[in-house]
Amino acid sequence: MKTKLGRSYWKLWSATAISNLGDGISAIAYPWLASAVTRSPLLIAAAGFASRLPWLIFTLHAGVITDRFDRRKLIVGMDAFRGVLTIVVGVVVLLNQDSLPSLNELASITDLETHWGLYLTFVATAFLFGMAEVLRDNSAQTLMPSVVVKENLEKANGRMWSAESLTNSFIGPPLGSLLIGLAIFLPFFVDAGTFFIAVALLATIKGNFRPVHDQPREKVNFKVEIREGFTWLWNHTLLRPLAIILGCMNGVGTMVGVTFILFAQEVLGTSVFVFSILGTAGAIGGIVGGLLAPKISEKIGSGPSLWIALIAGPLGYLVVGFTTYWQVVWVVTVFESFVAVLWNTITVSLRQSIIPTQLLGRVNSVYRFFAWGSIPIGMFLGGAVVSLIQNLATRDLALRAPYLLGAVLGFLIFILAAPRLTTTALEKAKAEATK
Repeated sequence: MKTKLGRSYWKLWSATAISNLGDGISAIAYPWLASAVTRSPLLIAAAGFASRLPWLIFTLHAGVITDRFDRRKLIVGMDAFRGVLTIVVGVVVLLNQDSLPSLNELASITDLETHWGLYLTFVATAFLFGMAEVLRDNSAQTLMPSVVVKENLEKANGRMWSAESLTNSFIGPPLGSLLIGLAIFLPFFVDAGTFFIAVALLATIKGNFRPVHDQPREKVNFKVEIREGFTWLWNHTLLRPLAIILGCMNGVGTMVGVTFILFAQEVLGTSVFVFSILGTAGAIGGIVGGLLAPKISEKIGSGPSLWIALIAGPLGYLVVGFTTYWQVVWVVTVFESFVAVLWNTITVSLRQSIIPTQLLGRVNSVYRFFAWGSIPIGMFLGGAVVSLIQNLATRDLALRAPYLLGAVLGFLIFILAAPRLTTTALEKAKAEATK
């Protein structure tokens, strides 16, 4: 029987919504800042690579830390650290704003000389931000089962992602475009403020969120504890392929999206404001997905729901790869965001319900190592593909190439993965976890 979500959940929900408002603002600010600092596809990809590299090198260690310490305190600490880093970026941009080109001129600039001081600051803070994000996000996903009962996990996660989509993709981007239009440094200070508000809310959640272990824990042995989490996941007949499948999807997705700011400016001809409107598509798809995902999963089955998410990616890449209209990209993004939340609602709730609580942090981190560790690799490949093809063909074809390649790879992933993801397999995993 499902119960109310409770006050602690709504504090977590509010903190997540507010911090995601800042993320939505920064989703406009950071790409446009990067494109004003350099026009090189490879350098823009390298900045993205730096922000996602921690998912490859720190995720497993973050899982051990998550299973050792109070998860709420870890989230609070990492959000505070990210707030400070964002202030640093804002100050550096403020001091260098006079040396940057007008944002409205960027679509016609392809040979801008790289501002190396700002670029290196951007890369360094992106890496540190990514390190904090790895520990924060892993802790957040393992915190949910301590806040709501197991029967409410899909409902709680769905509402959380709806809130994230609303603030991150619907409210945040237009607000970010307004702020960056006033001053290029302003969005970063507002973003920092949202982190500190979230910290204040999270700090008021009562309870002990330190993992409970069957036996007293000795001092941290990262090698042994990582092996425990890795072995549990690798021996699980469903979570292992799920992690690998998601890793392939994320790798292809970031290969496609890493140079999207250049694609939007040069191929679609977007302004800062239109770019922010494109961001609202993710919100609409995410909100609807968060509200309907549990019902859709129940109606058609979790297996077919995951198949829809698998096939949506390559179909969307194919459409975007041939269009010149931002309105078409907006529609595609709505549907892709919808199915992404559908996928997450099913798979994250599954992990939270079947992984033992004392192993949740480590197993979740191993899962995310496979699922997210491919992201920096995809980013590097995306930048390399564009850089290579623009030397052999037109810039327009080079910016479209990742989408066309992504469609081919996406269809291959669907063919190989769909037979493994059935409703029967998911229900069997849940039943075995309750024994």
